[in-house]
Amino acid sequence: MGKDGAAIPSGDSAPEMDRDDIGSPTMRTAETLLRILPMALCVVALVIMLKDSQTNEYGSLSYSDLGAFRYLVHASGVCAGYSLLSAVVAAVPRPSTMSRAWAFFLLDQLLTYIILAAGAISTEVVYLAYKGDASITWSQTCGSFGGFCRKATASIAITFIVTLCYAGLSLISSYRLFSKYDAPVAYTNKGIEVATFQA
Repeated sequence: MGKDGAAIPSGDSAPEMDRDDIGSPTMRTAETLLRILPMALCVVALVIMLKDSQTNEYGSLSYSDLGAFRYLVHASGVCAGYSLLSAVVAAVPRPSTMSRAWAFFLLDQLLTYIILAAGAISTEVVYLAYKGDASITWSQTCGSFGGFCRKATASIAITFIVTLCYAGLSLISSYRLFSKYDAPVAYTNKGIEVATFQA
């Protein structure tokens, strides 16, 4: 503190604030890898589904014949593209602004629900293909197209692993966003400001 009572910042306080904004190299590397992982998984799920077709004496069946599988292919492509782009952005050491934190938060949430929906509706289709449903005259297709169903099941399983990855990314982006806000405060009857919780 100076002679006039003013506080004098220490010489290493500014770099410390920069490190807090940017994040530690270890955390940044971990987040980048966590964003690259779903990209690779989405590409694998996408390729498996694109090659999922079978022809035998009962006819032919391809992923393109089912809307749910076409949606899974499109969702996997979008997810892979976003994962690559977000990994590049996350790998660059720069101060975390509020707009950047909001962008990661919203896009991570959006991709989580998109890929979750793709896995869910595709699971329903595969279940009907294995079990059938007499009420809607849906036969047990997997009895005749076993190879097709096995590939579809593998692609869907990978899709749900991607969903778990994005759930983790959503938690990270949520923490980074909302940790930028101050804790809410409450007022007592005497008008004294009291923090509702402590960090």
